Amino acid sequence: MTAKKALLFINGVPPARLPDADTFDVVACSDGAFDYLKSAGFNFSKLNFVSGDFDSQAAQEEVAALSAEYGFEILPTPDQDKTDFCKALEILAAKDCTEVSVYGGSGGEMDHFLGNLTVASQFQKDINITFFLEYARYFFAAHHTVLDTEPGQMISLYPFPEAINVVSTGLEWPLFGEDLNLTSRIGTRNRAVDKQVEVSYHHGSLIIFVAHPAARDILTEL
Repeated sequence: MTAKKALLFINGVPPARLPDADTFDVVACSDGAFDYLKSAGFNFSKLNFVSGDFDSQAAQEEVAALSAEYGFEILPTPDQDKTDFCKALEILAAKDCTEVSVYGGSGGEMDHFLGNLTVASQFQKDINITFFLEYARYFFAAHHTVLDTEPGQMISLYPFPEAINVVSTGLEWPLFGEDLNLTSRIGTRNRAVDKQVEVSYHHGSLIIFVAHPAARDILTEL
C-alpha cells in the first residue's frame, strides 16, 4: 500500500486563498464546498471526486455537467447519520490516504466546528488530519511532536478532552508533566521562544494550534 496525501474542501468558511492542488495525490470536496470552489475559479480538472447527499436537483445537475466536462467522480453519500466530512474521510481512507489537509473546516456555526473536531478525533489513529485557517493550522498531535517555529509564534495546546503527562519545550510557558483537561486546565495562547517546539504526552488526546508566523501581530492583539 502506498500512502497518499489528500486535499479536502468541506462546507465551512471558504479559504481566502486556494492551496496548490498539484502537491496532493487526491483532491476532493463535499457537495457543500462545491459552490465556493466554483465561485473562486477552482480548476475542476484537479478534482478527483465530490461527495455528499446532493439534496437539491439543481445542485445535482450542475455537478453532473461539470463532471462530464472535467472527469471527476460523483460519489453520493446519502447516510444522514454521518456528516459529509465523516463520509468524505471514509472514502479517502478507502483510497489509502493517510494525510489529509482540510479547508473549510472552521468558522461560521460553532457546532459545525466542534462536530468536525469530533469526527477528526475518530480518524486520528489512521489519518493525520490538519485543518487550515487563514491565520493558523491545527491538528490532533502524535504522542511526540516536533514543530519548526519562529520566536513569538503563537502555539496553543488543547486537550480533547484530556491529555496526561504533557511535556513541552521551546515555549514561553513550558509544561513539565502536567495534565491538561477540558474542564480544568488547558494550554492556549502560548508562544514559541525558539526555532523548535517539542510536545509530548503519555495518553489521551491533544490538539495543537499553530499560528502562521505572519499572523503573530494580528493574533497577539485579539
